[in-house]
Amino acid sequence: MSVGQHLIVEKKDGIAILTLNRASKLNAMSPEMVCGLVDAWDEIGDDDDVRVALVTGAGDRAFSVGGDFDRLTPILNGSKAPEDEWQARVLKEDLLPKMNMRHFPHHKPVICAIKGFCLAGGFEFVLSTDIRVASDTAVFGIPEVQLGLMPGTTPTVLPRQVPYAKAMELILTGDLIDAQQALEIGLVNYVLPVGRVMEKAMEIAARIARNGPLAVQKSKEIALHTRGMRVEDAYEVEWQAATEILATDDVKEGVQAFREKREPNFKNR
Repeated sequence: MSVGQHLIVEKKDGIAILTLNRASKLNAMSPEMVCGLVDAWDEIGDDDDVRVALVTGAGDRAFSVGGDFDRLTPILNGSKAPEDEWQARVLKEDLLPKMNMRHFPHHKPVICAIKGFCLAGGFEFVLSTDIRVASDTAVFGIPEVQLGLMPGTTPTVLPRQVPYAKAMELILTGDLIDAQQALEIGLVNYVLPVGRVMEKAMEIAARIARNGPLAVQKSKEIALHTRGMRVEDAYEVEWQAATEILATDDVKEGVQAFREKREPNFKNR
């Protein structure tokens, strides 16, 4: 288990649980948190024992309300020079795309457990995750345009994940929607009472962690990389990937376990 002031990372039974840990600030993303998330993704990618990641926010009031206006936004817009190592690193290494898992070499699934406010950069972060469980108190929005800002990630990603007209309404008005509306447009998978959100997210994570890790990761990779391809080209990429997985030891173990009516012991090879 690794613990940081603004991000807590725990590993258990093949699941890495990442907690945005600034409940008093509605889990606003500080430079420390951004650096911690980037480092966590690297660590998770290199750890074969981790099969799936689960991200949540501390407390019940917010998943995250986005970037910290006092410590993160000023260095990004150039109105303030970096004052510590965290701010300097965010600026020097361009960490926001990495925090949102763009162009990462691994494709481990990421589940998000969302309670309360999920706004701006918090909303944008959620778009980089694969499966989302929200509380019935959750509120979603991209209010940047109301402040004269352009939202990052969202104009590119959101119209690919929910109906175009609803995506554009959210992006261009900056208005908020509740959890039920998010469910109706397909932004989240489940809406549950606050007390059941982590339970459901962990249930899904545990189910994924029992599956063949190479097959899971390759399936995610193909789903991401074939978006926008001609269907004929996508099928060819998919078939090559399936052939590659078919030759792994994990497939042999999975078939043998099925025949023996036992849980498979996948070795990630």
